[in-house]
Amino acid sequence: MKLFFLFPAWFFAVSNLVAQTKTPSDADAAAAGVGSAACCGSFLFVIIFIIAVFVLNIALLIWVAKDAKARGMDSSVVWMILVMFTSVLGLIIYLFARPQGNLVQCPSCKNKRLQASAKCPHCGNA
Repeated sequence: MKLFFLFPAWFFAVSNLVAQTKTPSDADAAAAGVGSAACCGSFLFVIIFIIAVFVLNIALLIWVAKDAKARGMDSSVVWMILVMFTSVLGLIIYLFARPQGNLVQCPSCKNKRLQASAKCPHCGNA
């Protein structure tokens, strides 16, 4: 029974001695520096990637809102929400579901509208 209680103390004493026998060399310090730099570099890459995806998503939202409004769609907010949650997949769905046609400039308000539309969705003039 006493041996059971002495084992942990003996184990920690021996492990301390073994751990302290090697002194770090310059090569070990350089390797540790390279490893930590690589870790920081990969972390920085992940942060930049996340920011880039966020900026791309906002640009897609703005483009979808402007395009849906120019094509006279009443549900531009719904399309924005779809693109916000599904990103590129939502954009592909929007591109296939939107009204097809050329966008021309309205002579009254100078905003873009579908060429085939009877009136401008922005100002209501023909």
